[in-house]
Amino acid sequence: MIRFSLICEHEHEFEGWFRGNDDFDTQKKRGFVDCPLCGSHKVEKALMAPAVSTARKQETIALAMGEAQKQALAQMKAMAEKVRQNADYVGDRFAEEARKIHFGESDVRGIYGEATIEEARSLADDGIEFMPIPVFPDDRN
Repeated sequence: MIRFSLICEHEHEFEGWFRGNDDFDTQKKRGFVDCPLCGSHKVEKALMAPAVSTARKQETIALAMGEAQKQALAQMKAMAEKVRQNADYVGDRFAEEARKIHFGESDVRGIYGEATIEEARSLADDGIEFMPIPVFPDDRN
């Protein structure tokens, strides 16, 4: 499942889970995707990107953790590690390699690496499925 950030024609932002880009497109075409705030069916995918610190402003989002949150965090860390163990690291060539795999120019395999916001937007526009992998500070969470 892939989580998409979505936005309606009235600029209400919300999230939706889909099996992939094709599933989102099919559900949208059939009128199954609508804004939970206003009911509009004119919904598009918004760009999803990891938070980036800037010199202008830094915000800290904190979570006071109970046992359930600690378990969820441990599961997220384990999932991220499993993805990394079972995929090839391609560094800043992620967008290039993902595109090669998508268009059959390279063997199908799992990859991970870094991409700019522009590269991520281009991959999404081309219908290439990918998702961000959380990066956790060294055992401080």
